[in-house]
Amino acid sequence: MSTVIGIAFGNTNSSIAYEKDGKVEVIANPDGDRFIPSTVSYVGSDEYSGLEAKAQLIRNAANTVTNFRDYLGKPFSNIDASAAKASSKPTDGGSAVAYKLERGNGEEAVSVDEIAVRHLTKLQEAAKDYIGKPIDGIVIAVPTDFDEATTKAVVKACEGAKMPVLQVISEPAAALLASDAGNAEISSGDRVSLVLDLGGIRSDAAVIATRGGVYTTLATHHAFGLGGNKLDDALVNYFAKEFEKKHKLNPLEDKRGVAKLVHESEAVKKTLSNTSSATFAIESLAGGIDYHGTVNRLRFELVAKAIFAEFNTFALEAVKKAGLDPLDVDEVLLVGGTANIPKIAKLLSSSFENATVVAPAVESKAVEPAELVARGAAIQAALVADFDESEIADSTQAVVTVAPHTTAPIGVKLADGSLKVIIPQDTPLPVKKSVVLPAKGSFFAQIYEGKHSIDEKEVTPTNDDDDSDFDDEPYTERTKKVEGTHLLGELGLDGITGDKVEVIVNITRELKLEISAREIGGAGVVRGVAGTAKLE
Repeated sequence: MSTVIGIAFGNTNSSIAYEKDGKVEVIANPDGDRFIPSTVSYVGSDEYSGLEAKAQLIRNAANTVTNFRDYLGKPFSNIDASAAKASSKPTDGGSAVAYKLERGNGEEAVSVDEIAVRHLTKLQEAAKDYIGKPIDGIVIAVPTDFDEATTKAVVKACEGAKMPVLQVISEPAAALLASDAGNAEISSGDRVSLVLDLGGIRSDAAVIATRGGVYTTLATHHAFGLGGNKLDDALVNYFAKEFEKKHKLNPLEDKRGVAKLVHESEAVKKTLSNTSSATFAIESLAGGIDYHGTVNRLRFELVAKAIFAEFNTFALEAVKKAGLDPLDVDEVLLVGGTANIPKIAKLLSSSFENATVVAPAVESKAVEPAELVARGAAIQAALVADFDESEIADSTQAVVTVAPHTTAPIGVKLADGSLKVIIPQDTPLPVKKSVVLPAKGSFFAQIYEGKHSIDEKEVTPTNDDDDSDFDDEPYTERTKKVEGTHLLGELGLDGITGDKVEVIVNITRELKLEISAREIGGAGVVRGVAGTAKLE
């Protein structure tokens, strides 16, 4: 069998994963890091990568390159260079974005493509050392907004790092695949998932319907500049103000002081994701004065309150873009390093009260969010490892499809006017599904296309215990229902000897609707079949 791996190549961090005998391992580099900073730095003729390179941001920022992935395949005029405020600044290299770096022979322009190859080569070497064999191929995950040029540039960089690309899949598909593999209880059955990938400098969302194991994308949403770095900046500003109050010096006026604050703020943020308080210590922050102290999680949540609200609004906007209501979402899957912060999961649990929020902060069985994309890519790599090129191209495993799918639920209208759904909305076509209903003597059914609606009513809690602290503030109760709106066909059975009937709805590739029914365990005869209806 070929030796294949999965790669998550992020703007901020990258990860490598390997599947063997049904178990996925996230591979550490020689420094022991599984979340490897996507950073490359040069000191003279020496090259540094990962955490070693990131450490150079304090003393050698001009020769350190960060957050470069999104620049691949784009002209300089189309990029946002603001992400490089603390590192080497991108410049116009003509055919590609470039960086002016000192690499031992004076200043030279180094293309973003070469930087990507250097970074990916280190990932390849780490994987090769771990597995003990050369890497025959990879599956790499990319954001859903990557165009053909950027995707091709990523593939070319991987191949330059001696990692042939077997398949490119989307990051939300990879994350959902890994989550499904790790938590069958949550992933079983049809559902609508909101995948929130909260990275260092950007956030990405995808609303995905899972029907019969097939993923269908309903909407994608992106927010550039909304990421973990924004939370770091909130802490930086808080620490800077506290320092200035005490010492009458502004550390933000010194570039090295800012770099130290950013480094320490990121560490504090990570600590506060796991504990209620964190200590910080910075040597010679400004004017030769050391800075140290303690901050608790509540203070962090207060100073970053507006940013946490932005994450929550971003999630709601993605659902709205899909034409859905938060009540339609069954699962919120948090992905990326920033997804570990408890406040984010708490806000989402309130906004999506009927959904399962899958994140370590609220779900003990949840996979580490920063590992999900790499794990999913590794699972996909193992699936297609021995396929030939045409088979891989035809593979739909883990691929989020935009193929034809139902745009409304289809089901049997019950006596109370509600719809017993047979085929959920957003089910990929063709499809054939059925439902078993009670019947006696005879059976008649009407098949409707329906729509979801939300009922809202004001509720005032009551409590007879005057001594209790019961909250009697009125609130709005929201419930989801499905109503039949458009009749598609009718059918019936006579002479039923049992007590159950199976109603079958089949939609062909040509969008032809076929409706039939049969008695279960009896000898009933179909009285009418609607087989010529055509879905719009």
